[in-house]
Amino acid sequence: MAVCTVHTTQSLNSTFSISTPTKTHLGFHQKQVVFYSTGKRTNKRGSSSGPCVITCSAGDSQTVVIGLAADSGCGKSTFMRRLTSVFGGAAEPPKGGNPDSNTLISYMTTVICLDDYHSLDRTGRKEKGVTALDPRANNFDLMYEQVKALKSGIAVEKPIYNHVTGLLDPPELIKPPKILVIEGLHPMFDERVRDILDFSIYLDISNEVKFAWKIQRDMAERGHSLESIKASIEARKPDFDAYIDPQKQYADAVIEVLPTLLIPGDNEGKVLRVRLIMKEGVEHFSPVYLFDDGSTISWIPCGRKLTCSYPGIKFSYGPDTYFGHEVSILEMDGQFDRLDELIYVESHLSNISTKFYGEVTQQMLKHADFPGSNNGTGFFQTIIGLKIRDLYEQITASKTATPLEATKA
Repeated sequence: MAVCTVHTTQSLNSTFSISTPTKTHLGFHQKQVVFYSTGKRTNKRGSSSGPCVITCSAGDSQTVVIGLAADSGCGKSTFMRRLTSVFGGAAEPPKGGNPDSNTLISYMTTVICLDDYHSLDRTGRKEKGVTALDPRANNFDLMYEQVKALKSGIAVEKPIYNHVTGLLDPPELIKPPKILVIEGLHPMFDERVRDILDFSIYLDISNEVKFAWKIQRDMAERGHSLESIKASIEARKPDFDAYIDPQKQYADAVIEVLPTLLIPGDNEGKVLRVRLIMKEGVEHFSPVYLFDDGSTISWIPCGRKLTCSYPGIKFSYGPDTYFGHEVSILEMDGQFDRLDELIYVESHLSNISTKFYGEVTQQMLKHADFPGSNNGTGFFQTIIGLKIRDLYEQITASKTATPLEATKA
């Protein structure tokens, strides 16, 4: 049975409806609530109040919510493809909906792009002199209300930001999935949204690598000059430093991408050093370790069981602190020559949450054409995907066990 409360808010949009209970594809009954009001109401004293909103809880069923933060062009889309692949089924836009929708839906997951919560379209941002990174260009109240609703099993009408036209399109219906991923610039910026997350990841691409990637893409593929690329990066940097980068202190896992240390003075960004920074003490999440949990390890696996061309591969692991939190850090510097040999490295890692021997290697081979598949970016993204699957299974198991324990009591 759904339990509903009525309250007012200034943060939502303009139409309101409730459907009758229906059986959803997730196997439970829900009331479908659209968070919009047709106008202002007047109270007994004659003053107008805010829009009336009904929120409902759909029983014990609850969506697991994952947050992924990163700057534009830092690999969020590739990470999402790896993650949804772990759960099975291809992630596709909503069928029959807006062809420019940013939402991706698969068998168990729904991925929402937080650009959809821009409060200003492209022209509006230009007129006000703000970037999309600036909180003033985003509707965090609506973001919070709708993510909270989806987590509680309530469908919402989510806005759409059209990246093609730069306009705000009519909203689309989003039903609560088993796993909701909110990805974009600000998933951990607002404390209310941050508190809803069951797990959070930050993709931290160093300035040197980001610059090298942008040069490779914009000069080779788009014909931009080096000067224009530098100007674009510098114009964006103040807002990135102020609003996006600080979110990594809240993340449960950070994938940090740095220049290699194996080639002195390298600035091409083709060989990378990648660090997986995992916060200790996170519920339902046990950090991955190499050889021995809590030890400090340095390992060069190149030799008879792993083919390595210049400059080779080096792994390291150990405990550390990160923004005052105890963490474990697994690092890979270099790149794989043959992905089928990755199973040798996989066999020396523990707590990787695989269901069978070689599952990480299988996933990497399955997506060998994805960017980063020959280095630590793809390797660690795949591992985090498996860890999220394990986290989801632990959360759902604990929620299933709670009613049974209460009945026995």
